[in-house]
Amino acid sequence: MSHPYVELARQAIRAVTAGDRPTVGPLPPELDRGRPVFVSLHGPGGALRGCVGHTDSDEPSMAREIVSMAVAAAQEDTRFSPVRPEELATLDIEVSVLGPHEPVTDLESLDPRRYGVVISDGRRRAVLLPDLPGIDTVEQQLSIARRKAGISPDAPIRVDRFEVEVYR
Repeated sequence: MSHPYVELARQAIRAVTAGDRPTVGPLPPELDRGRPVFVSLHGPGGALRGCVGHTDSDEPSMAREIVSMAVAAAQEDTRFSPVRPEELATLDIEVSVLGPHEPVTDLESLDPRRYGVVISDGRRRAVLLPDLPGIDTVEQQLSIARRKAGISPDAPIRVDRFEVEVYR
């Protein structure tokens, strides 16, 4: 049995792919407060199939945030077609619960295995979760985040870091 957060995400995806409205039942205390969450979907072979999240909670409870992000990852990630019901059994679901953001003044304090980053230039913004395959250096992490945000390599940016609790 997978973690209850992952099961909640899977139930939400199952409901929405069947044409139903996802529901959130009675909440254990730890899920009854808002926390920022990302839900990542991986298909066979580990290929990314969808990933959506917030760096600040938009929902009054973490359970609602998990459901909302799971539905968005399955149906609204514009990089992919919507998840079909027959795909659900092949998906690996990961729920990442974000910790507080900390401003970074020294890039030496970053570690792409431990910290995710939020970068911005005042208008554009990108988020990159920690411990992503193929990202081994701070330079790679920031370069990918810059490309994702459409920020040029030499533009000044604000960098915040955060840790995550990952459930699979």
